[in-house]
Amino acid sequence: MTLDHPARLLAARSMAAVGAKNKADWLALFAEDGWVEDPVGKSGFDPEGKGHHGPAAIAAFWDMAIAQTESIEFHIKDSVACGDEVANIGLITTTIAGSVVDAEGVFIYRANAEGKLQSLRAFWELERAMKTYRPA
Repeated sequence: MTLDHPARLLAARSMAAVGAKNKADWLALFAEDGWVEDPVGKSGFDPEGKGHHGPAAIAAFWDMAIAQTESIEFHIKDSVACGDEVANIGLITTTIAGSVVDAEGVFIYRANAEGKLQSLRAFWELERAMKTYRPA
């Protein structure tokens, strides 16, 4: 995957920061008015389905969803950039509490004019992911 598009580059930096469990680097990627929807819609991470808006909410999402994991690995099969956004299609493998789960999905990153992440929206299904649940 070439990093020739601003959103694609931000997506790569986001995945690298998550993989390295580097909260500060990940948070620094976001615009002040940025947001995260992971997954899009109502979930245990977002009961109202409105997303996590602004620095404090994005940091709280990290603490709730990412910090609790042992590891997160990204396996991107394809990447399509259009306008200010990139849609990455692939699989995210998460290890948590000695178990592994794979979430297939489409992960959309939007860049703003200042080169920051305006939004990260992850389309994946919990029920589908939980069917892959297995010991690490």
